[in-house]
Amino acid sequence: MTLTDTLASLDWTRLAADLDTHGCAVIPRLLDPEACAAVAAGYDQPGLFRSTVVMARHGFGRGEYRYFAHPLPDLVAQLRTGLYPPLAAVANRWAEALGEPLRFPPSHAAFRARCHAAGQTRPTPLLLRYGPGDYNCLHQDLYGEHVFPLQVAILLSEPGRDFEGGEFVLTEQRPRMQSRAEVVPLRQGDAVVFPVHHRPVQGGRGVYRVNLRHGVSRLRSGRRHTLGIIFHDAA
Repeated sequence: MTLTDTLASLDWTRLAADLDTHGCAVIPRLLDPEACAAVAAGYDQPGLFRSTVVMARHGFGRGEYRYFAHPLPDLVAQLRTGLYPPLAAVANRWAEALGEPLRFPPSHAAFRARCHAAGQTRPTPLLLRYGPGDYNCLHQDLYGEHVFPLQVAILLSEPGRDFEGGEFVLTEQRPRMQSRAEVVPLRQGDAVVFPVHHRPVQGGRGVYRVNLRHGVSRLRSGRRHTLGIIFHDAA
């Protein structure tokens, strides 16, 4: 099955329901092992990237990540354009629930044009690499005025074989309540869809906004690669 076929077969009714209920949704085996290995191997090809961030230098945690340069690799570009339309439908529904006036266009090209008109022209898909003792602090990926409210992370390595530890963690801070943590178990090729910064939650007195942050727990051993698909470009 091609990636196009896989994307077309996704159950977005279930995924949208999981996002509404749990604040995240898992897509099993979005990428096959061969594709995962090929993307991960690209980390050692500097020409694919516009910049490298060593997390310890900025207090972001430990480990490294690299932002892809334009033109994006075909698989990364296909994921970005193919995942955007159904996620835009969720994003617009969430915006309506929160009383926000902004709506997202149906195609990723149209949304990127909006970003570029505001000076956000740098691509944001990234490849992350962790080694023993590395981790990613809880954070939000906000790069400018125009922010698409959902993003996707795809685990390229196999837990238990390639690494130990390194769980994907999502925290949710509700008003006047203690924070809730969600640890999302992933296998190689699995993707997790999650909010960039906030989402609507139905409460006893109506809908309210909750803030979210995501990160990765400490790697015990091995090496872990992740592909991050962020839909807004950076200023």
